Order: sequence, then C-alpha cells, then structure tokens
Amino acid sequence: MRPRECKSEVTAVRAVTPEIMEVDLRVLEPADFTFEAGQWVSVPFGPKIVRAWSMVSPPTRKGGFTLSIDVAPGGIGSQWARALKPGDPVQFKGPTGGFVFNRADPRRAVFVAEEIGIVPIRSILTHLYETGYGRPTALIYWARNPGWLVYDADFRSLARRYPGFSYLPVLREPPATWRGEKGEPAEAVERLVYGIDRLIVYVCGGGETINRVRDALVKKGMDRKSVKWEKFW
Repeated sequence: MRPRECKSEVTAVRAVTPEIMEVDLRVLEPADFTFEAGQWVSVPFGPKIVRAWSMVSPPTRKGGFTLSIDVAPGGIGSQWARALKPGDPVQFKGPTGGFVFNRADPRRAVFVAEEIGIVPIRSILTHLYETGYGRPTALIYWARNPGWLVYDADFRSLARRYPGFSYLPVLREPPATWRGEKGEPAEAVERLVYGIDRLIVYVCGGGETINRVRDALVKKGMDRKSVKWEKFW
C-alpha cells in the first residue's frame, strides 16, 4: 500500500516517562486508513523537514492509532509533541515501512529491541497475540537502566498470559535488586539465542546496535538475510 496524505486530530497526550510521550490520533481522512503492525507515519514541519514515528498501538484498533515519541532530543519534533493537546489537527503521510511480521514464515521469531526501538515491536507482538498467534516467540529488550524499559510491564503481562512468549529484559546499569540479564545488546543476543536453525530475527534500535547484533548472529552461523531490521535513530 502506497503512503497517503492523511488528516487527523489529537484525542489524548500522555507522558509515559519524562522522555517518552504517547499521542493518540483519530484519523479523519481517509476514512479507510489502515496500517500493518511495525509501520510508521511521517509528519511534515516545513520544506524537506519531516519527522517519522512508529505506531505503538496494534492495527486492530480501528479509526486511529497511538504514536510513542522520544522527546529527549529536544528538537523540532520533540517540541511539537510536548505542545500537543486534544483537538489539535495533525497532518501526516503514511503508512510507510517494511518492518512487518510475516505470519506465513514457518521460522521461529526472536525480536531484539534497544530502548525506544521497542515501539514497532510492541505493535507487532500485541497484534500477534491479540489475533490468536499460537507459535512461540521471544523478545530481548535492552536498555541502559530500568527507566528506559518503557513497556516492561506490558511484556511481563504478555508473558504471564501467553506461555509461548518469552520476555528477556537486559540492563546495562541494573539496580542491586535486578534479577534479569545484564550487559550490552549484542552480548545478550550471543548468550540468549542458542540455535539459529529455522530462525528469523527482527532488530530495532540504533545503527551501531543493529550492526553488532547482526554480526553476533552471523558469527553463530546465521544468514544475514534472516535478520530484519529497522533503524530507529
């Protein structure tokens, strides 16, 4: 589906953490707007100036969606998001992106997310388990500290409700009470991904993390084509 020019309005704005904001949008035009879990939209801020954000909500929610925005950089997009209020109009173009899950693929799926890179993966995983996906999947979710495990509670709940879903949070700077995995993203992937036979891995985060995770998997013998990735900054 080709991206389209769309109109929407803000219905709610929430601060998830001091650095992350969620923005609920109701799509006004086109009336038949749809997207695939893992895709994103772009918002224009002037000639050749756009910012792109992924949907954090699943596509099962009709008529609108939620964006999850990192406002820590403080740039034009961050300032715009912080100033939004219910009723504000928002024009965007979308949906865009090929970081989507193929249900017909028979391979086991492992997801790897770095901090705000969790956004499209949350959309994908929520959608899969809301719509009866019964096969096992795993999520390795890395952050520098607990404050950046933005949707930690959601994934712990998902793991309790669906035995086929394995949730593996990893921290660089864990508190003394932490009982989970520790270290860097690629190190965690090396430890936690045991077999690469009939495996597909979805990675979302910074470019350096994507490269290191991919290299760690290739070192295990995995084909680079079996690693799908989305660069989030």
